[in-house]
Amino acid sequence: MMRCLILLISGLLLTPMAWAVEALSTEELVSHCDKYHDQNAEKDHIFCVRYIQGFVDGAVATDDLVAQNIVAEYEKEETYSQRAMRTRIGSRLDRYGSSVYADYCLGDPVPLREVVERVVQSLENEDLATAHPLARDLVYQTLRTHYPCNETD
Repeated sequence: MMRCLILLISGLLLTPMAWAVEALSTEELVSHCDKYHDQNAEKDHIFCVRYIQGFVDGAVATDDLVAQNIVAEYEKEETYSQRAMRTRIGSRLDRYGSSVYADYCLGDPVPLREVVERVVQSLENEDLATAHPLARDLVYQTLRTHYPCNETD
């Protein structure tokens, strides 16, 4: 009986560690994306593409929800200046999409292959890879560098 109790308590103590989400390191993304052009490394190629696609999809979904929450907040009890701000927010969202607030604008659908190629090039740059130890930071910086928003309004 005591043995079962100890096993149960041990299992409960270890469970939260299994639920933790560990950020992907740039080094690990490099280990997959450096084989992006290798026809024989299909699994690495797929991992590289799907990580970048997931980053972009997640960012777009999150940015869109954040923008909707901002607009909803302004609509509660807004003054004239708040309404003007909301109108301006709506205008930027219409023009550039929700990623404008993340300092990059993919605008019209950009081919995934183009985005992946840009990120792979960034991963090959040792200075960038060293400066951004987490893969998400390097991907984000690549998007900001290669897909800037043209207007500052």
